[in-house]
Amino acid sequence: MEIGVVGKPNVGKSTFFTALTTADAQIANYPFTTIEPNRGVGYVRSRCPHLDLGKECNPRNSLCKAGTRYIPVEIIDVAGLVPGAHEGRGLGNKFLDDLRQASALIHIIDASGSTDAEGNPVAKGSHDPIDDIRFLEDEMDHWIASILSSNWRRISKTAEMVGKKPETMLFEKLTGLGISESQIHSAISSLDLPERPSTWTEDHILEVARSIRKESKPMIIAANKADMAPEENLERLRNLEGYIVIPTSAEYELALKRASKAGLIDYEPGSSEFRVLKPDSLNSAQKKALDKIAEFLESFGSTGVQKVLEEAVFKLLNLIVVYPVEDETHWTDHNGNVLPDAYLMPRGSTARDLAYKVHTDLGEGFIRAIDARTGRVIGHDHELKDGDVIKIVARS
Repeated sequence: MEIGVVGKPNVGKSTFFTALTTADAQIANYPFTTIEPNRGVGYVRSRCPHLDLGKECNPRNSLCKAGTRYIPVEIIDVAGLVPGAHEGRGLGNKFLDDLRQASALIHIIDASGSTDAEGNPVAKGSHDPIDDIRFLEDEMDHWIASILSSNWRRISKTAEMVGKKPETMLFEKLTGLGISESQIHSAISSLDLPERPSTWTEDHILEVARSIRKESKPMIIAANKADMAPEENLERLRNLEGYIVIPTSAEYELALKRASKAGLIDYEPGSSEFRVLKPDSLNSAQKKALDKIAEFLESFGSTGVQKVLEEAVFKLLNLIVVYPVEDETHWTDHNGNVLPDAYLMPRGSTARDLAYKVHTDLGEGFIRAIDARTGRVIGHDHELKDGDVIKIVARS
């Protein structure tokens, strides 16, 4: 699974990416700082079942700290997007291509309104950040529509002759964009479209593209630079209907992580506070900066950076954490490692889905599963719950 970090230039996108992944992205105050996509790993948190077992775990594909499991998520930070990107303006085509496999998007906006539509610095509060949300969605909609429109009349007429369903035809057109046929079916089922796709107009195709984008590339809004944003901007963004909007300060999160790495403070990502470990080692500027950050944490509850990722994974994508084991009694793998793996699965996934996630052979040879918490035998269609510990029994 891949989460894309998107937005126009100069909104703190690369700072956000670096703060989230602690990777060294290039950070500067000018458009197109990021040209090649930066890739890194962020972590979402979940309560580790080893607390219920009463025995320490031995994580293999994740981390565990003080009873909290940190599950990795791949993050990609791509070039800033400017109006007209779908027509190739700026680095538009590259930006859009880099997001093909993203399961969800974190849209970083400048909540302070101090960057214009092109990403150039302007007076604070002079640009409406809500305009940036609309423009990015519009660019993506036109990008998908342009792919669909290519040879549409000829392809759709041929498809109609052989009785091909519209969702199958659309799926074939969008191959490589990480969009499933079921997502396309869900996207177009509520639209009032002409029965014959060959009669769809450009407006119909744009409407289809918009619905597919919403279904396949869900988006959460990080209202960045919240530390300097006018309160009215934050209030309008929080009340934006149909969106999850979280105020963030990527700059503060990055400062806290760097201070923690230097041993100056004790800080856990997502926390509402930090503890100074070496007050005598701080100069006056550092003390002033940390006091300012502490005020922000008290007002907002966190820097928002970790919260954005977790809301994207657990709310936007509606994923749960499941732990496959080979020994249902001791919750171990064949080497005796306790709760070695944690998998993110869509809510509603079944025991067989988990088997396929672990290995194709397990899925194809699935016989039954065992709920390690209860010892109950469960069938292939049993719906998994968050925090489940499951043994898969399959033909060898």
